[in-house]
Amino acid sequence: MSSPSVRGWLFVAVQAVLLGALILLPGGDTWPTPAWLRGLGLALIVAGLALIALASMRLGPALTATPVPTANGRLITSGLYHRVRHPIYSAVLLIVLGLTLRSGSWLIAVVAAVTAAFFNLKATWEEARLAETYPDYPAYTEQVPRFVPRPWSTANPQTK
Repeated sequence: MSSPSVRGWLFVAVQAVLLGALILLPGGDTWPTPAWLRGLGLALIVAGLALIALASMRLGPALTATPVPTANGRLITSGLYHRVRHPIYSAVLLIVLGLTLRSGSWLIAVVAAVTAAFFNLKATWEEARLAETYPDYPAYTEQVPRFVPRPWSTANPQTK
């Protein structure tokens, strides 16, 4: 069995291939892409990029390219991490949705669905590492959703 570091980099490589395909595949004409839909897609892309920047800044030294927790990190449960456990992944999925809406391509829609399933798998694997590293992580997962915030939630995980 490969080490967590090797598996982490494998996740990064697969992610790069999927996201590269979404960007490089040609658009299509499976559905119409009027200006309003292209505008909505662009807004989702811009929002996703902004959320990536915010979530990355909140992680600080705990930020890593792989889904393996850093040795000097700590469990972050405040800011965007108070609303979802994986705000960077949520942001990437917003970008994927934006690219898909703008594309008009069934092929891009299929790659987007595979990408969403991949991020769910990656988050599941990462959460096992986080639970091993941070004793408070399992309780945090019970209070905070993985990708999509619940506006009606009264969850109040301890902020760190």
